Amino acid sequence: MGVINLYQSQCILGESPFWHAKRKSFFWVDIEKGELYEFHLVPKKTTKRKFNQRLSLVVEGQGDYLILALDRKIARYDLETEKLTWLIDVEEDQPLNRFNDGACDADGRLWIGTMSTKITPESGALYKITSDLSPEKMLGKITISNGMAWTSDNETFYYIDSPTQEIRSYQFDLETGEINFDRTVIRVPKEWGTPDGMCLDQEGKLWIAHYGGFGVYCWDPENGKLLKKIALPAPHVTSCVFGGENLDHLLITTARENLTATQLQEYPESGDVFLVKTNTQGFLSNPCQF
Repeated sequence: MGVINLYQSQCILGESPFWHAKRKSFFWVDIEKGELYEFHLVPKKTTKRKFNQRLSLVVEGQGDYLILALDRKIARYDLETEKLTWLIDVEEDQPLNRFNDGACDADGRLWIGTMSTKITPESGALYKITSDLSPEKMLGKITISNGMAWTSDNETFYYIDSPTQEIRSYQFDLETGEINFDRTVIRVPKEWGTPDGMCLDQEGKLWIAHYGGFGVYCWDPENGKLLKKIALPAPHVTSCVFGGENLDHLLITTARENLTATQLQEYPESGDVFLVKTNTQGFLSNPCQF
């Protein structure tokens, strides 16, 4: 698996990669700079848009819209007019909190977590947002809400609260959108970094970005065993997504934050975005229903 440096974005905190099949492009964000990147496969060019808030999430909305998470607000963004329409706000009583990672289930509900900008333990939560735009808290006492994925049969939801070093599975009801804790499927040794963003392939394996672990690790959630690792020239690997025409390329985001000047000199590609051709395929990300 050859690793290609797709774009030298030098993100402070690169995150939220997703493949937009209609536009044939990859999106990702730099949370701290409030920047939205779009890399078009044909022609190979990158567009950057700037916002005045921390931008932690980009997912596909209805029509030509994107759904963005900016600080503690969710907005609809028109790619053509660049108009931003605010939809909801959460946790107004916790001004130090912000949204972090998120994803949409097969019914188009948006699942998105919060965390403290001071990394205060258990100060965040996981929310489910439907078309009526009423956030419902699904899990509380979350510290760093991160990766989410659903199995192809829509019966299992995988979730990461990073400091736990665990990937947990929940029984998922697609009709009601309810979850019930099932078990811990993977425990990540600290010497391999901390689990961050993740995605699922068509064989049911989890591809997990390890922050501080120099790579994306492929795990089998059935037995909790590590299957392979894609090594990267950056310590802080933050997230990954399958994309491309055949959904067999993995786009990987990284971060420059929390690295010393010496480390940045040693790993100058930190914060860049990488592309890897894999021997498997992923799934298209579900669009948001609003």
